[in-house]
Amino acid sequence: MTKIELETGGSVWKLLVAEGDVVVEGQTLFILEVMKMEVPYEAPQSGTVTTLHIAEGDSVAEDDVALEIG
Repeated sequence: MTKIELETGGSVWKLLVAEGDVVVEGQTLFILEVMKMEVPYEAPQSGTVTTLHIAEGDSVAEDDVALEIG
């Protein structure tokens, strides 16, 4: 199980996956808006999204867990 943790705070601008989706390494999972910049987060490995901890529009903080890939 790999937990995707946020490197900075911001708001979830776009969520591109759902629980149960199969993702490949390098695929964009979601995009944060941080100080008017779009920051994409990519899958560090291939697998299945097992748990989402974020939703579009959420305000998030540094080190929050965004999602888990199994």
